[in-house]
Amino acid sequence: MGSTWEGEISYKDLRSTRHVKYWCCYHFVWIPKYRRKIFINEEIRKYTEEVLKEIAKELGCDLISIAVNIDHIHLLVLCPPRYSPSFLANYFKGKSARKILQRFPELRSYKSRYGRLWSRSYFVATVGKVGIDVIKRYIEEQSRIEGVVE
Repeated sequence: MGSTWEGEISYKDLRSTRHVKYWCCYHFVWIPKYRRKIFINEEIRKYTEEVLKEIAKELGCDLISIAVNIDHIHLLVLCPPRYSPSFLANYFKGKSARKILQRFPELRSYKSRYGRLWSRSYFVATVGKVGIDVIKRYIEEQSRIEGVVE
């Protein structure tokens, strides 16, 4: 994977399923409920990283980068196209919350009667090595080569 982020994506960097070649990379960011600074505790931070790595492996996603900051999480994952970004965000947040709260019950919010760990919101962006202008130019050139557009 070292060359993947050094230059352009090559054919060997693509992932495969039986019928699909893909490169679906997502950057997720989410925060704890009420933006509590729960990851000051090193044990909680390390356990959260472990849990997120396990979830990525379970889904068949490649975890490219992870950062558990004091009051938010960054996750960069390469996932099969069968998963939508909203499914991934909710799965990572839901499963990790159950495991983390099971191990650290003191994290249940005193302001929330349901003991939620994460805020409902999240950020997601697709990530790639090729910009939109390159893709647009490629599509236009392919159309010209095939004689569809003059």
